[in-house]
Amino acid sequence: MKRDLLAKSLAQMGSRPADTPPDQPPAPAPASDDSRPRSLKSMSDVLSQVSAQSAQEIDVSEIAESEIADRFDVAVGLDDLVESIRSSGQQLPALLRYRRGAGPRYEVVYGRRRIAACRILGIKVRAYIKEMDQREALVSQALENSARLERSFIEQAIFAVKLEEQGFTRAEIGDVLAVDKGTLSKLINVARDVPDPVIYAIGAAHDAGRRPWLELRRLINAETAPPETELIALIPESGNPAEKLAALLAALQQFESRQGNGPPSPVVEAPAPDRPVIFRARGKRLTIEVADKDEEGFIGFISEKLETLYHDWKKQGS
Repeated sequence: MKRDLLAKSLAQMGSRPADTPPDQPPAPAPASDDSRPRSLKSMSDVLSQVSAQSAQEIDVSEIAESEIADRFDVAVGLDDLVESIRSSGQQLPALLRYRRGAGPRYEVVYGRRRIAACRILGIKVRAYIKEMDQREALVSQALENSARLERSFIEQAIFAVKLEEQGFTRAEIGDVLAVDKGTLSKLINVARDVPDPVIYAIGAAHDAGRRPWLELRRLINAETAPPETELIALIPESGNPAEKLAALLAALQQFESRQGNGPPSPVVEAPAPDRPVIFRARGKRLTIEVADKDEEGFIGFISEKLETLYHDWKKQGS
């Protein structure tokens, strides 16, 4: 679906009338029964407006990094891109948006590796520039990178959580990443339960797939799991990300086996029909999760009531 969205946007770019002034937005597309979320439908207009410009040459010192990156390994394979641009020039422009405040004038929307290569070469980068809000920038970044690059499972997971934190609904995130509800739930659960320092110490692990990350989440949620500082210490400094992930899993599985506690306690989930709230009980741990950002206040409500609930429970047993 994400590739289709980008293809439609590019098709609109090519269909712009030749006599349209360059500073005039393209005419709106005919009405349709398109049921995509508003944030996705608006991207066709945004990308069409970008196409009305000519790519400009921008000094790389004027470009700030995006606040939310959807890839870990910008430097991987960068030498090849540097040599390609050195010999043939920059074929694909990057996309920048204006930023406010002190510092660089622009912020990268997509094209981080192209910008990094131009920075190494000491040349200006060819880029489109667009006035975009954060939501438009994130959707554009997700669609463009998804059409050209394969994110790893954990890169998808981290980006999904960041989109949710920016106010995107899970339906919108699923459409942007082209994943179903079940897969999206796995992505978000892994990114929320595995500590960020552990994830970034491992890396993108493109060759690992999702199963090792799901197993890592299980082991980290187990009663036998060591604290975060020990988890990081178990990650080897050498090896590629997939090897580091495998080494950490092996260490945690051995640690779990030595504890002699048998299989982990089963996960218990609330039997709500529409599942607005899910809780997971595993041994001494209880995790509560709400399905939508608008319901995050419920977490605070429960937090305030915890002590009272505990005392009520103690009274029942006395």
